[in-house]
Amino acid sequence: MARARQVFVCRACGSAQGRWLGKCPDCGTWDALEAERVDTGAKRDPQKGLVEAWTALADGEGGVAVGAAAEAKPIAEVGTGEGTPRIATGVGELDRVLGGGAETARGLVPGSAVLIGGAPGIGKSTLLLQAAMAMAGGAAGTRVLYVSSEESAEQVKSRAERLGAAALLRGEDAASSGTRGASSGTRNLFLLADTNLARIVEQTRKVMPAVLVIDSVQMVYKSDVPAAPGSLTQLRRCCAELTFLAKASGIAVVMVGHITKDGQLAGPRLLEHLVDAVLSFEGDRYHAHRLVRAVKNRFGTTQEIGIFEMTGAGLREVPEGAGVAALDIGQGRRPGSVVCPAVSGTRCMLVEVQALTATGFVGAAKRKTSGLDPSRVAMLVAVLEQHAELRLADRDIFASAVGGVRVVEPASDLAVLLAVAGAHLRKSLPEATCAVGEVGLGGEMRPVTQVEMRIREAARLGYRRVIVPGRKRSARGGAEGAEKIAERVADKIEIVPVRSVGRAMEELG
Repeated sequence: MARARQVFVCRACGSAQGRWLGKCPDCGTWDALEAERVDTGAKRDPQKGLVEAWTALADGEGGVAVGAAAEAKPIAEVGTGEGTPRIATGVGELDRVLGGGAETARGLVPGSAVLIGGAPGIGKSTLLLQAAMAMAGGAAGTRVLYVSSEESAEQVKSRAERLGAAALLRGEDAASSGTRGASSGTRNLFLLADTNLARIVEQTRKVMPAVLVIDSVQMVYKSDVPAAPGSLTQLRRCCAELTFLAKASGIAVVMVGHITKDGQLAGPRLLEHLVDAVLSFEGDRYHAHRLVRAVKNRFGTTQEIGIFEMTGAGLREVPEGAGVAALDIGQGRRPGSVVCPAVSGTRCMLVEVQALTATGFVGAAKRKTSGLDPSRVAMLVAVLEQHAELRLADRDIFASAVGGVRVVEPASDLAVLLAVAGAHLRKSLPEATCAVGEVGLGGEMRPVTQVEMRIREAARLGYRRVIVPGRKRSARGGAEGAEKIAERVADKIEIVPVRSVGRAMEELG
């Protein structure tokens, strides 16, 4: 019998070492090596067991034969798969993040593997259960198998009844919608509470769903792997075989993954390379709004975001997205608060940026941020000291994006700069005024992209003035182009072009 040996695998880069080290020599990550037993005599295909099991179970019952060896063929003879329609999840915001270009071609790709991660209690299970109910109860009647490895089937059913997801996602009241959506979805939504991968595959063969949801993959295990559920060995093996199952059967597999205390997906970094898309479910559990963004997406862009609001009846879509955290017009002028039209993908959100300055100590002044890039904020503070002659070296500065929204694009520089300066000088922008622009180290204003979308969205939400980089006359568009855009907007809006930090500071009053 072959002798098993022990190796230490880095959960960050996947490299194997012969002995434990405090620091991975390949990627430099500290305390990332975990013990794993390797059978040196194992020469069979790692997926051979799954291939044989799936082929035997599906043989003669309409299953997909996956035991045949792949053959190389000319690229001209390879199909593109464009004729296979995507599976709409019934959640428009989730379909937007999954990508696909046109709205009619968004959703899950058949045969794909999707990994979604987020903090505990953020709403991952709620989102996927609502999506499963929407798919099962929709017009297409998509068959869904929801596998819960952390809750019993009765607990999942109780939560589904409490959510009333089908009516909620349509924006209706669950009480007024009746039980028609729920009754139609019960025929296509199957629940399974199990953690054994072999039994999950067997039930998948019996149900033959179009979508398989695993909540969560950390609790799934293979009995022939000598490791505890949730360990690095089990996690890598189970995720690899579920991904292989998706490719072999054409079933879209969605897996929920836990995250570590530093916000990374738990387990080896290899998991992100195995799957086709990695979605991040973000937000502050103490705030109502939640964001879904794609970290990796082989079938679409990673620039789109989906916006939800956590309510007593579950997650509610916020399809318009704009003004999700913006200051309401009519609340009066407030120093240290500036609204910025931030763009992510194809949507524009008006986000309120707040800043506060307090007495500190020279050499030990605090720079704390929430939802903003701390390095960017430190750079803008230096620009204010150098080009606006503000003394901030002995001031503690706190800056945040309201509502749990994270803003990282450089177009928010001007809003952050004006918020910090306004908080220090106790001044504010005129009411119904927003600001957008990138700030250079020389104190100059740099143009930003998609100005027309930002101005239109600000005008639609009732803002009357917008501060943008540029000047009155520009040979290459600039502010002159923004003024022409303002003329085309139904609700008139005043364009205030600024070219420097000093000119922008004049707007504070």
